[in-house]
Amino acid sequence: MKEKSGISLDRKNKEPVEARERRVMLRLTGTFLGAALVINSFLADAFFGEAQISAISAMIGAVILSVPIIWNAAGGLIRGEQRMSELVALALIACFALQDYQTAGIVAFFMLIAELVERRAAIGAHAALEKLVVLSPRKARFLREDGSEVEIPAEKLSPGQIILIRPGENVPADGVILEGASAINEATITGESMPADKTEGDDIFAGTTNLTSLLRVRVIRAGTETILGRVRTLIIQAQETRLPIMRMMDRYMGWYTPVVVMVAGTIFFFTRETTRAITALVVSCPTAVILAMPTAMVAALACAARMGVLIKNVGDIELAGGLTAIAFDKTGTLTTGELAVKRLLPAGNVSAEELLRIAGSVERHSNHPMAKAIVQVAKEAELEFDECRDFKEVAGRGVTAVLKGEAVHIGRERWLAEQGVDTNLIQSSGMEGLSALFVAKGGKCIGCVGLEDRTRSGARDAVDELKKLGLREVMMFTGDKEPVARRVSDELGCTQFEAECLPERKLQLVGEMKKREHRVAVVGDGVNDAPALAAGDIGVAMGAAGSDVAINSATIALMSSDLGRLPFLIKLSRRAMRIVYQNLAFAVLCIIGGLTLSGAGILTPIIAAIFYMVISLVVVFNSARLVGYTQ
Repeated sequence: MKEKSGISLDRKNKEPVEARERRVMLRLTGTFLGAALVINSFLADAFFGEAQISAISAMIGAVILSVPIIWNAAGGLIRGEQRMSELVALALIACFALQDYQTAGIVAFFMLIAELVERRAAIGAHAALEKLVVLSPRKARFLREDGSEVEIPAEKLSPGQIILIRPGENVPADGVILEGASAINEATITGESMPADKTEGDDIFAGTTNLTSLLRVRVIRAGTETILGRVRTLIIQAQETRLPIMRMMDRYMGWYTPVVVMVAGTIFFFTRETTRAITALVVSCPTAVILAMPTAMVAALACAARMGVLIKNVGDIELAGGLTAIAFDKTGTLTTGELAVKRLLPAGNVSAEELLRIAGSVERHSNHPMAKAIVQVAKEAELEFDECRDFKEVAGRGVTAVLKGEAVHIGRERWLAEQGVDTNLIQSSGMEGLSALFVAKGGKCIGCVGLEDRTRSGARDAVDELKKLGLREVMMFTGDKEPVARRVSDELGCTQFEAECLPERKLQLVGEMKKREHRVAVVGDGVNDAPALAAGDIGVAMGAAGSDVAINSATIALMSSDLGRLPFLIKLSRRAMRIVYQNLAFAVLCIIGGLTLSGAGILTPIIAAIFYMVISLVVVFNSARLVGYTQ
């Protein structure tokens, strides 16, 4: 039978937080009603000497308090699940058999109070995730073709529709700004506290807040397809994954209840005191042990989401703390990816204008940062693009298309050489320190485009902090030539780099690091680095708020491009695991101590119930400290 805690974290509960809170309050009302009847029995005994009234009051109160616990345990057995509430249920049944209703009522009261407080704490952790949905408005202002405005449910929006977003309103869908400029609070998506200035052509995301001006936006994604919707779905999936240590415990917890019952029987056999056996059953309820890990993991997931770190598998929280090496892609990760064309080097019989026009005509069909930089310069020069066909992009190498009946290849020097193009005709001596793209038409090299990329602000600080945290190797790989790679590597303090690196070579490098017994994180933009991201122990996609591929290809996604989130992730991992081990050690020692005191007759069932409540709450609130962790 599958072992479960009597206290559920409601991982698969689809009810809204408000509904769960109402149910907790209803249960709390019933609990205090039962407690009032039990207290009345003590008063009837103490002040009026009404033994019969006292017994009836205690019995009714004990039934009200005990039924939820016994029902929960019985339901688990019927479904083939062992629940830890079975131990308490056995203790309560024993009290009823002995007609000790007051003890049964008090024990059940403290057990229920502990359960309800734990549930409320769990709901609080889930509420941090539910805010991701609440932030998306239920209504959207849809703009009709005749220019009139109508309010419709946000879930009925579809791609291509035009909506209006007024100052102070939350954005109902992912889209692109058509008209207007405003400051957007993107903290819910990226974790960035400072608003981002957005203007025409910029992307905005559902759940963010328009702060200053009216915006006219074309919808790109709506409902569950938005970045916000997918983030919430992936976080919920992450809660259903389990740490290796949790799976190991599952294998042994099936023995726990029979062993405790045997220990309680042994205590009764040697002492002949039923009270001691009942106390042993109550104090051994291992809810605190079961809660030790999931409460910490849910709190860590909520903390990470608040800081713009999306963790798809809760096991990665454990893995991140033990990283010993990290491998970065250069473009778009360590650098801004906002390349600028610095030099045009055409062949002798080709003008710079012709070189740029041909390159722009082909590259406008690509989303690569280098392609965008070339197209931007061509547009600024007001060049007219030619139509091309049979466009094809080869990951990590370049692009090819047919332009005016002739094949055009644009890419790295090595790749053009593989296509039989002689690049030696271009004197690229002026390209030192620049990323060079060679352009060939009809099998002949017609020129070279030199581009420059700037390193990210804070990248050097992040690399230095990673080293301080114990990462011994910081690798950078790039498709650029060695002079460019060396410049960026030296600037950022990487321990090693690999230039002219194709996707398959990146895969080999990650494999070599793992053979050296490193636990490796691979960080990339999630587009050309998908194989390497999958090969690492952890794959981290940068700037996932703007990349569909990134959010699906990596195990962890940084919703912003702040490299400082990487040291934060490692620190969060180590803190979370420390709290897990603190919880486990505390809970196990308390159970062992409680059993010892029960056997010695020092604990009573009532004190044992209070003791159980205290250790469970200590575990829950110790874990809850993670929710507000920053660094």
